Amino acid sequence: MGFTTRANRQGIRAGAAVVAAAAAVAGTVWGVAALVEPGQGRQAQENVARQTGTGGEGTGTDDGAKGGGATGGSAQGAGGAPQSGIPDGIAHASESGGNAVNVTIDDGPDPQWTPKVLAVLKKYDVKATFCMIGPQAKAHPDLVKRVVAGGHRLCDHTVDHNTAMDKKPVAYQEKQILDAKKMIEDAAGGGAKVEYYRAPGGAFTPESRRIAAANGMRPLGWNVDTKDFGKPGVAVIVNAVKNEIGNGPTVLFHDGGGNRAQTVEALDQVLAWLKDRGRPTGFPVRAAPDAS
Repeated sequence: MGFTTRANRQGIRAGAAVVAAAAAVAGTVWGVAALVEPGQGRQAQENVARQTGTGGEGTGTDDGAKGGGATGGSAQGAGGAPQSGIPDGIAHASESGGNAVNVTIDDGPDPQWTPKVLAVLKKYDVKATFCMIGPQAKAHPDLVKRVVAGGHRLCDHTVDHNTAMDKKPVAYQEKQILDAKKMIEDAAGGGAKVEYYRAPGGAFTPESRRIAAANGMRPLGWNVDTKDFGKPGVAVIVNAVKNEIGNGPTVLFHDGGGNRAQTVEALDQVLAWLKDRGRPTGFPVRAAPDAS
């Protein structure tokens, strides 16, 4: 074989290798693009806190920096008959308007801590919204009845408090929401109704919001997460409210899920602070759009 022939064949092989390499790179780029294509990733959780953008103390919604749910129309369809006047948009505003604050209490009822929370609320003549886990309500119907008798409102916080609710099938979401609603209402007795639904960890979906609203429960977000669940210290919890109340009126505390001694003390200090500043309290909106 002559020198010229060998050179030609080597050139052909080299050219083929270049083509193959280019194809491999193109395939890799396409694969990466497919993995990160906009809109194909996990949808941002629809809750939660929205900021009002007013600065200072305001009447807003759930944490705007964390994303917020758009206000929806009245729900109809999945999960039961339509309930006219109950939008499926996530509520943050207060029925009392103005500079009113909504106190919300999650993860109970708890036999040790719910009575202490109720005592602090009574001390300041404040009404709150209690977002209850179904089995907890079933296990402690006396506490559910005490909450209702105190003039507070009930909120559905699902059966299992699964913070991955937004990744579950719609049938799972529906069962979690409606089974918890029944447990809470059965425990309350006397025809008391669950008026709100708060997704665990803010893991709302359009379907869960529609299911809740179709069954008379307004999806409920928050503006101020006190982080009390992690027991960061009373001062940290109190300062979270003072520093973030400008985000909007709905404040998140917990009466379940562990030792809530810090929460009880912080709640007392927060309510005293609100009273000193002339800030009334109220309930989150139910039938009205979340205009905050």
